Amino acid sequence: MKAVVFLGSGRWEIRDVPDPRVARGDDVLVEVERAGICGTDLHILEDPPGHPATAGSILGHEYAGRVVECGRDAGAFRPGERVVVDPNIPCGACESCRAGRSNHCSNMTTLGIFRDGGLARYSVVPARALHRVAPEVPPERAALGEPLSCIYAAVEKAPPRPGDSVVVLGAGPIGLMFVLLYRRMGAGTILAVEPRELRRGVARSAGADCVLASSGPEVVEEARKLIPGGADIVVDAVGLLLPTAVELVRPGGTVVLFGMIQKGKQAVSQYDITRKELVILGSFIQRTAFPRVTRLLEQKDFPIDRIVSHQLPLARIGEALEAMRAGSALKVLLDPAV
Repeated sequence: MKAVVFLGSGRWEIRDVPDPRVARGDDVLVEVERAGICGTDLHILEDPPGHPATAGSILGHEYAGRVVECGRDAGAFRPGERVVVDPNIPCGACESCRAGRSNHCSNMTTLGIFRDGGLARYSVVPARALHRVAPEVPPERAALGEPLSCIYAAVEKAPPRPGDSVVVLGAGPIGLMFVLLYRRMGAGTILAVEPRELRRGVARSAGADCVLASSGPEVVEEARKLIPGGADIVVDAVGLLLPTAVELVRPGGTVVLFGMIQKGKQAVSQYDITRKELVILGSFIQRTAFPRVTRLLEQKDFPIDRIVSHQLPLARIGEALEAMRAGSALKVLLDPAV
């Protein structure tokens, strides 16, 4: 089969590799219907890499497909069932796992980063990493299950009360999912801040009441005119904007830190955090959100499709990566079957 293989130091190529086979009792062979490209993939492919990955592995950690074959210990999965993949596989035995914090597993591995993933026609996945999705859910919606589950977990930590105001800093695919979920959960005014025109337009259609183009210090002044007193919840979907978030949130409000840039360093005033009695929440991947997210994907009136800007064959992944780097694409999905 054709597969996108990470070669290290910013290099990748499409290679012919053997079709994977069920080898362990809990293995499930999945035919990949769609796979998404994530910002993490772009970091992996930087030179030097901005995120670790295993050279020689097949990329792609956002994917969904159909069960082809099951190992003897694969539980109740059956060939033909539609599934979404949770690529983060905890060990289940370390201190964090035993304490119920599997997203902080000290032995975590990830499909598409450290083990072969979904940018290929077939993928072997442990049964415990699969979640059923209804047959009527289109593949392009199902493939969004992994990023949506991470956003869902973050919103669960900072749920809005009816009418709460929300500011989302960054309206890439992640920020747009925050807009969609906060709108779905009854937030009041939602303000998105995004310098790129394409993303601003999608943010409006996703439910943002106001969208600011500014990315500099003046954004605080503009936002305060729209939400006097500060927002109840501010989300940093970028990974560098904690100081701005602290300025934008109201006293007693909540800042959600989701974006991650490992090399980014920002100075923040601890005085402001203390004086305003802020709640600062970090959120990393998820633990239990997938079952609820698969049900959400089944709801046709949840317009998550709007964040998908491109659907391309696997062979055009180079074009997809360049479009994402240039900011001319949002979420790109690849079809390994064509």
